[in-house]
Amino acid sequence: MLDEFLIQLFYEGQCLEAYKVFGAHLCEEDEVKGVRFTVFAPNAKKVFVVGEFNEWQQTHPLKKMGDGGIYSGFVPKAKAGQLYKYLLIGPNGQHLYKADPYARFSEVRPGNASRIYDLERFRWGDKRWLAKQDKHFEKNLNIYEMHIGSWKMKKDYTDEEDGEFYNYEEIAEKLIPYIKEMGYTHIELMPLSEYPFDGSWGYQVTGYFSATSRYGTPKQLMHFINQCHKAGIGVIMDFVPVHFVKDAHGLTMFDGGCVYEYPDLNRRYTEWDSVYFDLGRDEVRSFMMSAINFWIEYYHIDGIRFDAVSHLIFWKGNKEMGTNDGAIDFMKRMTYKINERHPHTLLIAEDSSDYPKVTRSSVEGGLGFDYKWDLGWMNDTLKYMALDPYFRQHEHHLMTFSMAYFYSENYILPFSHDEVVHSKKTIIDKIYGTYEEKLAQLKTLYIYMMTHPGKKLNFMGNELAEYKEWDEKKSLGWNILSYPVHDSFHEFIKKMNKVVNDYPALYQNDYYPEGFEWMVVDDNKQSVFAYERKTLEGQHLLVVLNFTSNSHASYCIPVTKSGKYKEILNSDKDIYSGNNQVNSRQLKAKKGTVLGKPYSINVKIAPYTGMIFEWKE
Repeated sequence: MLDEFLIQLFYEGQCLEAYKVFGAHLCEEDEVKGVRFTVFAPNAKKVFVVGEFNEWQQTHPLKKMGDGGIYSGFVPKAKAGQLYKYLLIGPNGQHLYKADPYARFSEVRPGNASRIYDLERFRWGDKRWLAKQDKHFEKNLNIYEMHIGSWKMKKDYTDEEDGEFYNYEEIAEKLIPYIKEMGYTHIELMPLSEYPFDGSWGYQVTGYFSATSRYGTPKQLMHFINQCHKAGIGVIMDFVPVHFVKDAHGLTMFDGGCVYEYPDLNRRYTEWDSVYFDLGRDEVRSFMMSAINFWIEYYHIDGIRFDAVSHLIFWKGNKEMGTNDGAIDFMKRMTYKINERHPHTLLIAEDSSDYPKVTRSSVEGGLGFDYKWDLGWMNDTLKYMALDPYFRQHEHHLMTFSMAYFYSENYILPFSHDEVVHSKKTIIDKIYGTYEEKLAQLKTLYIYMMTHPGKKLNFMGNELAEYKEWDEKKSLGWNILSYPVHDSFHEFIKKMNKVVNDYPALYQNDYYPEGFEWMVVDDNKQSVFAYERKTLEGQHLLVVLNFTSNSHASYCIPVTKSGKYKEILNSDKDIYSGNNQVNSRQLKAKKGTVLGKPYSINVKIAPYTGMIFEWKE
């Protein structure tokens, strides 16, 4: 029967395993095999389970268990694979047909019934991978964000007919070798919790425990993640704790009353035409924490990226409306409990607000996340790159301001899917200049991004320098690699990722001031920047960036160490479709104070070029 201890925790808002009580569970009672269905519906007068096992008839009422609003019942001979829904008789006698909030699997859209599914007995082979995981603060964390359906498609959508996706197993065979070859450490999957409308990309959810059936079965998804882990690739999943879809079969007015949403109409609806979760309510907190724990426990997810955290911090994401104390308390409780149970799982906040201590522990008064997206850095950088290079001298601070606040949080630098849709243009197309100038500047931009302190995230297609905005109904434009300049850019990104992975100075001290030092920070007239990245063990790298069309035969760069500086990457190299104005010989540091540093080197700098030098004693 039902676990009374978990039920008590559920009502108290402390439960991480509500899915062990609620939902459809294959079991045997009185020596008869069947399924026990359990649902929380505190406002319902009656509850029935209807499905393929009873020809969708009201023949199986669920029994109310006590006074708390839980209904449960055993259906003999119901079995895995069958579809079902709950029929709830609301307080006004209305008949509501609802999908199971705790369903493990669902009917393929446009169908919306839940499906009985057995998640047990999958044979994982990632024990070694899991044993060596941690929060990656001192490791390289280079994330490839992707929409699993449109990375590559069997058939694109047309005006006449739907497209066709690869399933989880098929995409694993194509994706994993690519991620390994390109040098990314993790993939971040846009939401996989079941959702009805393809165009929402998974951000308007109906089934928080149900892996979307678009791409196959839950065990096929397990296979995908298992294969990633065996190949040394981490898997992060996007998760939507803020709101849910309004569709009638979902959570909205679930039993005729407000079970998951705010009773107050002014608090209830979002600007996305969806419904806010009432995260001040204990049963909703248990639901949400259990969903997060479920994905980690059952699918071995390595990290959770939480969408739209600013809308949890402030009412409707608006600072002027004040803080949502119930949602803030929920976040502190959730991060504390998840960290306690899964100390190596990454908890990442996509937060556009200036709310403090997002990445400090809840014990210290913070929200308890491990990382926060640096959306300020992203906006400033792209604003700078959109300027005519002549006018960049007047906005020099856009490229330096990030380091003024950087150590206040554990930041990830993102160029995400949000930046390449809805007529915002792709990353390359945001940059000022001709076709050739855009490509040259894009390479320098990526040297800046990948050598700046902080972990990194790029959306699929950024590595191709695509001009076509992302469309969830079409594959990425892989054919663009048939053009030599795009193929060489693709190779440049591969090399850049390898440099980051090979040099601990570019990731080991990301969140310590000792790991970064400006060398040239005020040359706004030339739009030249230089800085060092270093480890405590003595590895030094020098980064030099030129964001104008000016060239410099011998630009004096101050450095902190005597010795020689070897160029290990130059975006103007001919193999990256550049003009090969490189520093082919090691540069010897000269003694003498320059901009307060004890030594200097003279560097050849091509237009719109970035360089990385390795210091050798």
